[in-house]
Amino acid sequence: QVQLVESGGGSVQAGGSLRLSCQVFGYAYSDYSMAWFRQAPGKEREGVAGIISGGVTRYADSVKGRFTISKDNAKNTLYLQMNSLKPEDTAMYYCALTYRWYLLLGNEDEYNYWGQGTQVTVSS
Repeated sequence: QVQLVESGGGSVQAGGSLRLSCQVFGYAYSDYSMAWFRQAPGKEREGVAGIISGGVTRYADSVKGRFTISKDNAKNTLYLQMNSLKPEDTAMYYCALTYRWYLLLGNEDEYNYWGQGTQVTVSS
């Protein structure tokens, strides 16, 4: 059974930093793609950053230059380093995994497994 377990959310002031982690359990294949999504209250879930094998990444315009997605294959763990946080970054953050190894930050319905979510709150 595949499980994605997230950690690292919390509350920070604007300008601060947080690092989210997402550990993957039970996925037997080496080729896959992962991404981070977020959902703010009253808004639709949106893609934040995606990564595929070889370390190719893609970011939403709203986080470019501030967020960095990375993956440690030895630890089966996905990360999202978030710097220069803004109040508008406040949301529940989810990691996601898809069999489609070539997919770089696709639509949410293209992902097969999801984490439980971790809350990020940025105060002004």
